Amino acid sequence: MKSRKPLVPAAARAYHQKAMDPFIIACILATFFFAAFLKGTAGLGFATTCLGVMAAYLDMRLAIPLVIIPSLLANSMVMVDAGGFGRVWKRFWLMYAAAVPGLCAGLWLLGSSTSALPRTVLGVAMVLYASWGLWGGNLHLKHTPLTATAVGLSTGLVNGLTGSQIMPILPYLISLDITKDELVQAINTSFTVASIIMLLGLGKLGLLSTNAMLVSAAGVVPVGLGIWLGGRVRRLLPEPVFRQVVMVLLILLGAGLVARSVLA
Repeated sequence: MKSRKPLVPAAARAYHQKAMDPFIIACILATFFFAAFLKGTAGLGFATTCLGVMAAYLDMRLAIPLVIIPSLLANSMVMVDAGGFGRVWKRFWLMYAAAVPGLCAGLWLLGSSTSALPRTVLGVAMVLYASWGLWGGNLHLKHTPLTATAVGLSTGLVNGLTGSQIMPILPYLISLDITKDELVQAINTSFTVASIIMLLGLGKLGLLSTNAMLVSAAGVVPVGLGIWLGGRVRRLLPEPVFRQVVMVLLILLGAGLVARSVLA
């Protein structure tokens, strides 16, 4: 029986055959630092910001594996620090479980579609996320099996296709009657579970390579530096104003990704 070939484009296969260009590596590490700086300063989603920038100069199938290690380490550290894992898992386990088939479907689409589709979905997710941040959100929802399943499934689908982990789970959790610590634990548990599934799925699709993992591991350094520096800047500048500026930039970047896909 012949083994099934991974669902990867020619660009990804070429990526496995040669080392990345030094200029591209420098751009990737700079993007890691930029996204981590925004994360530390304004609390923005690292993976969404990072991938939104990378989509301008990399195929999404190449960009998504690069953010896995920095994102997984950062989310795991926050999850452990937040505490209350057992209580949060007991309440939201159905939502996390529902994300798994969504992730599988998203990964299948990622491996079998053109790069324009994940770029478009990521752009829309960025616009929605930033618009939610500017609006401030004022919804009040109840956590039910139906909403948990719908949110988990849709979040997994967007995550698998684009690598972005925040929509629609973040606004959903914000709309619930939970404490700040429970919110941090719930969202980072989702990020961590999704990152592990993504790592396995990307490997199955043949989208992981030694080069990708080395660059991803090296990204831990600029990510750590960016988060540290962002935290210092946050204490010096009015965070609400800075956050609004960043949200507007994310909307413009997301809209640009959508426009690029439509006009291509």
